[in-house]
Amino acid sequence: MRMRWALIGASTIARQYMVGAIRAQHGEISHVLSASAERARAFADEHRIPRSGNDLKELLSDLHIDAVYISTTNEKHLQQALAAVKAGKHVLCEKPLALTLDDASAMVRAAREAGLVFATNHHLRCSGSHRAVRGLIASGRIGRVLSLRLHHAVFLPPHLQGWRINSPDAGGGVIPDITVHDADVARFLLGEDPISVVAQMTSSGLGEGVEDSAMSVWTMPSGAMVMSHESFTHPFAGSGLEVHGTEGSIFARDVMTQNPIGSIELVTSSGREVIGFDQHDLYGESIRRFHAAVAGEGEPAATGLDGVKSLAVALAVREAAVRGVRIDVKYGDVR
Repeated sequence: MRMRWALIGASTIARQYMVGAIRAQHGEISHVLSASAERARAFADEHRIPRSGNDLKELLSDLHIDAVYISTTNEKHLQQALAAVKAGKHVLCEKPLALTLDDASAMVRAAREAGLVFATNHHLRCSGSHRAVRGLIASGRIGRVLSLRLHHAVFLPPHLQGWRINSPDAGGGVIPDITVHDADVARFLLGEDPISVVAQMTSSGLGEGVEDSAMSVWTMPSGAMVMSHESFTHPFAGSGLEVHGTEGSIFARDVMTQNPIGSIELVTSSGREVIGFDQHDLYGESIRRFHAAVAGEGEPAATGLDGVKSLAVALAVREAAVRGVRIDVKYGDVR
């Protein structure tokens, strides 16, 4: 089946990654929507998309659309996703799914009750590097996991700043933007959900009204500890993750990215070993899995529930940083 898509949001991520990924997986893009009709028209012209506009109801009334990809600012996701589900469309939504756990859960629940696929675009779990790390852990190469360190401190390019550093009402801040990714990475690699968190956050003056750096430590059911560092202000820090176990350690460098790059090294008593990994397109893999799920063949790479749980961790991190106390992670009632 050839999937017919509409883009809700003429975003940078749609421009740089998703249009190509959808088409590479034999999808067709028939509409693009933006709050600005002019922006939508320019995006449509750039990417040879037949229709554009700023009327969500009109877009969703097209019976030929099978699925929507939502990449608007975070506060708009709830209303747009619920409208899409009501119109009978499958949904792939950017993270965080919403500003509150109740809203994210409502989106996922609505799609489930309608019998529609709802997925979260957590691209990192689609990476060949992250799948290779998970395979090393699952195969027992490092023994029992003791700790995971996630370093996702980068410099946010000026063209991506805007609401991300200036608008708490739109869901700005490094915690909803990047900590949700790291929460999903930890869940994906370790196969368990954080129980509680302690955290600190700060604003260096890059923007106004939201945090631009955060550090947190999470307690896992297995007893493993997770240390997570996110920032918009570190131009030369690089990114990566380390997994340390009783029998070895994994060092994955430059892998917290949208591109299939980086390196992995396994260190054990036998020495150091470079680990290869598949360098497929992350977003193409996300779309491939989404199409398969719509066809009844398994689940998307990251489900709606995955999006709810990553948001729950991020909300707990922000609350812990604000209150200066350990916070238990509350995942809500979506299962």
